[in-house]
Amino acid sequence: MQIRVLFFATLREIAKTKELELEVPEGTTLQQLKPMLVKRIPALAPVLMTSLASVNKEFAFDADEIQPGAEVAFFPPVSGGSLPTVYAITQDELDLNDLLAQITLPTTGAACIFTGMVRGVTSRGDAHMTVYLEYEAYVAMAEAKMRQVGQEIRERWPTVEGIAIIQRIGRLYPGTPTVLIACTAAHRDTGVFEAARYGIDRLKEIVPVWKKEVGPGGEIWLEGDYIPKPGG
Repeated sequence: MQIRVLFFATLREIAKTKELELEVPEGTTLQQLKPMLVKRIPALAPVLMTSLASVNKEFAFDADEIQPGAEVAFFPPVSGGSLPTVYAITQDELDLNDLLAQITLPTTGAACIFTGMVRGVTSRGDAHMTVYLEYEAYVAMAEAKMRQVGQEIRERWPTVEGIAIIQRIGRLYPGTPTVLIACTAAHRDTGVFEAARYGIDRLKEIVPVWKKEVGPGGEIWLEGDYIPKPGG
């Protein structure tokens, strides 16, 4: 399907064009459109993921599906930094190289990436096998809480450059990456390891994602034990 993409302000200058026509598959979401644009205009990579977007003159979000003939616009937020950040709940396969590229700047010299995976066999506690996990999320709230985690990371480790927090949902089988936390920085000794560890621990606490474990013995929803406090 054909869509029209508009760029404004700094994005227009970086893209070196005000608009372009683009052919994308039907059902493409805003989140899926962004790497397509980066592939066509690589210079957009550091800024596109932190930009605001609209579809047909209404604010749009990553999970929104783009309709044929839509007018999609990208523009900078009213205020905010230029450091790359990527937050998403997705059913798509995680492309670790692409996500790392999105949070890498010319000054980046170190990256710490954590990916959680579906275990086929759990030996801790009651040993058992897993056929698959079914992940579910309260998407709008989950993405908002991911942004909170990113903000907390930047407050604690201001040397961190790029941040990516991605969670897959749907049915996922053993050996499949389910979550990604990545942080980049100029050097490895600037807290980038600690920042990534904080990110996954905090995601497990406050981001509303649940998983149902299905195995030979039946199925069960796995729940955590963290109870948030006011303002948390």
